[in-house]
Amino acid sequence: MDISAECRLRKISGHLQADAVGDTHYQLSTSSTSGEFVYGQRYSVVLPEKLQTGKWNVYRSARSPLKLVSRYPEHPDIGTLHDNFVHAVDTFCDHKYLGTRIRADGTVGEYKWMTYGEAGTSRSAIGSGLLYHEVPKHGCIGLYFTNRPEWIIVDHACSAYSYISVPLYDTLGPDAVSYIVNHADIQVIFCVPQTLSNLLSFFHKIPSVHLIVVVGASDVNIPSATSTNQPAIITYSKLLEQGHSNLKPFCPPNPEDIATICYTSGTTGTPKGVILSHANLIANSAGSSLVVKFYPSDVYISYLPLAHIYERAYQIALAYFGVAVGFYQGDNLKLMDDMEVLRPTVFASVPRLYNRIYAGFLKHHFYYFYNCLIHAIFLGKKPSPIWDRLVFNKIRDKLGGRIRIMSSGASPLSPDVLEFLKICFGSHIIEGYGMTETSCVISNMDEDDTLAGHVGSPNPACEIKLIDVPEMNYTSEDHPYPRGEICVRGPIIFQGYYKDDVQTKEIVDEEGWLHTGDIGLWLPGGRLKIIDRKKNIFKLAQGEYIAPEKIENVYAKCKFIAQCFVYGDSFKSCLVAVVAVEPEILKMWAATERIQYDNLEQLCSDPRARAAVLAEMDEVGKQAQLRGFEFAKAVTLVLDPFTMENGLLTPTFKIKRPQAKAYFAKAIADMYEELSKSFPSPLKSSL
Repeated sequence: MDISAECRLRKISGHLQADAVGDTHYQLSTSSTSGEFVYGQRYSVVLPEKLQTGKWNVYRSARSPLKLVSRYPEHPDIGTLHDNFVHAVDTFCDHKYLGTRIRADGTVGEYKWMTYGEAGTSRSAIGSGLLYHEVPKHGCIGLYFTNRPEWIIVDHACSAYSYISVPLYDTLGPDAVSYIVNHADIQVIFCVPQTLSNLLSFFHKIPSVHLIVVVGASDVNIPSATSTNQPAIITYSKLLEQGHSNLKPFCPPNPEDIATICYTSGTTGTPKGVILSHANLIANSAGSSLVVKFYPSDVYISYLPLAHIYERAYQIALAYFGVAVGFYQGDNLKLMDDMEVLRPTVFASVPRLYNRIYAGFLKHHFYYFYNCLIHAIFLGKKPSPIWDRLVFNKIRDKLGGRIRIMSSGASPLSPDVLEFLKICFGSHIIEGYGMTETSCVISNMDEDDTLAGHVGSPNPACEIKLIDVPEMNYTSEDHPYPRGEICVRGPIIFQGYYKDDVQTKEIVDEEGWLHTGDIGLWLPGGRLKIIDRKKNIFKLAQGEYIAPEKIENVYAKCKFIAQCFVYGDSFKSCLVAVVAVEPEILKMWAATERIQYDNLEQLCSDPRARAAVLAEMDEVGKQAQLRGFEFAKAVTLVLDPFTMENGLLTPTFKIKRPQAKAYFAKAIADMYEELSKSFPSPLKSSL
C-alpha cells in the first residue's frame, strides 16, 4: 500500500469512536494478503461484504480475521475425525480417557478408567468386527443408546473404517426410529437391552438392518431370531471378540467424506438428516480451540445426549486435548452424586439445569450471604474468606469442587444466573450459540469477557452477517445496534439435508450463507446477541424446539376451545396457553358441575374451569402423541375471540404472535409466576 493510502487510513481510523463499554480496540487495517480493509473491534473484525458495495457487515473473529480456520493451527495434518483420534492415541496413550461407575453386575462404585491406548485397541476391534460382518464402506451405523464408553468407541470405529454414524436418541418412539433407519438405509444398529425390545417390536419395518449389536448384555440374555427376516443379534463383547480375531487395517476417510448424519427433532414434520463431513467437524473443533483451551489434566462429565451436536462437538475437542471423560450413571437425578465422585474440571450443560441450581440456592438462607457478597463486590471490597468456607464451598462441592470451565448452550442463559454461577463457582462461564447445521459452534464468549446477555463473537471457523428482515422491522441501519437475521458461512456449514435438496436450498443461498432464522444484533465490541426468531419456531430453556402452530392445531380439537395461543419463553422450561373459550360449552360444563357464577368472566377465572379445560387439552394432546415438553402446563381462559379488529389475527386468520404476546403479557407473566411457585428443585434436598 502506498504512503497516501496509509495516511488516509490513519485519518479515518482516528475518527472512529470507542464503544460505550470501554472497548478501545477499534481500528482500520489492511489485509496483508488481499489489501482489503477491515474494521477491528475487540472481539470481532468487520469486513465489506463486497468490495464494489463497500458495505461493512461481515463479522469474523478477531483471533483470525484474515483467514477462516479449517484445521488446528498446531496440527494442520489433522483433517478427519480418524486423524484426530490417532493424534490422541499417539500423544496420550497411557492417559485416562473413558470412565464409568457402572460395574458389569449393575452395581455402582468408584470410577474405573480405560486409557486412550485401550480405547484405540477397542476401536480397531469394533471396526474390524463390522468388516467381518461384511458391512460395506460408507455404510450407515445407528447408535441407539445413551451415553457410555461404547458409544464413543463405536463412533471412533466408524471414523477409522469410513462408516457413517447415525445417532438415534434413546427416547425416540418407534415411528421416528423406523423413519430415520429407513431414510438413512442403516445397516447396523448398536443398542442396549432396553432399546432392543423397542427394535424387535417393529423390526419388520426396518428391512435395511441386518445386524443388531447389544451393548451391556451377555450372550445368554440375547433372544434368538424368531423369523428368517429378523436381523442377526449379537452382543458388543461378541463383536469385539470377532474383531480381535480378524483385525483389519484402517480404511481412513477423506476430509470431504460424510462423518455423520444427525437427524433433527422434526417438530414441523418428518426429521431432517443433517450431513456433516469430517472437514466440517474438524473445522468447528479447530476454530473453538482458539477460544477455549483444555488440558490433559482436565476431567469432563458426559451427561448431555451424545446424539446432540453440542455434546458430540465437545467429545471431538476433548480427545484432541487428551481430556479424561467420565460418564454419568444414566439418571439425571443422580448427576450431582456422580459429579461429587468424579470431581470434573469442565462441565457443559443447558440453562434448564443451571436454572435449577440457581432456584435451589435461592430457597435457602445462602441467598443472604450471596447478596452480601454482591454488595461487597459492588463497593470494591474484598469478600471475607469465611463466606467461602461457610457457604460457597458447600455449593461448589455439589459439583465436585474443581470446576474451572462451565459452558451453556441450546438456549439463552439468564444474565442473573450467569452472574450467580461466576460468583459461586469462581469459574469461567462460557455461553455459546450454534446449530447442528453449523457443526455446532457459531459463536461463543471469550474467557475474559465479563459482559452478560450475549453469545460472544464468531467462531474463528466462520463468518457472520445480519440481513434485513423488513417485515419484522429489523435492519442493519437500526440504532443503536444493527439488527437482522443471522447468516453464517464457512467450513463449518453442513453439506445439506440428506436426500432433500429442496429444503437445503431453502436454508443455504447461492453464496453459501446459511440462514439461521434467528434474529440477532451486534453489541459493542463485536458481540452477538439473540433477540428473536424469524419463523414461528422457538426453543425452551432445555433446548427443545417448539412449533406452536402445530400444538395449537392439536388443541383446536378440544370442545372448550374456540381459539388457542400457545406461548413459550427461551428462559422457561414449559409452555402456557391462552384460550378463547366456547361460551355455551363452558356454561354446560358449569351446570353439570353445579358451579355458581355471576357472569362468564367470573367463570373463566374460576380455577376449576381452568383445570377442566387443561385436563381436556392434556387428553387431546396424549391422543395426538405430543411430546412431554409440547404440553401446555397452565392456561388462561378469555371470552373475547382473537380478531382482526383487536389486532390478534391476520387477514388470513393466522395469529399475530408478537401482538398476541404483548396483548396477553400480564396473563403470561401470571401463569409463569404461578408455575414457579410449584416448580421443584432437585437440589433442595442436597444443599
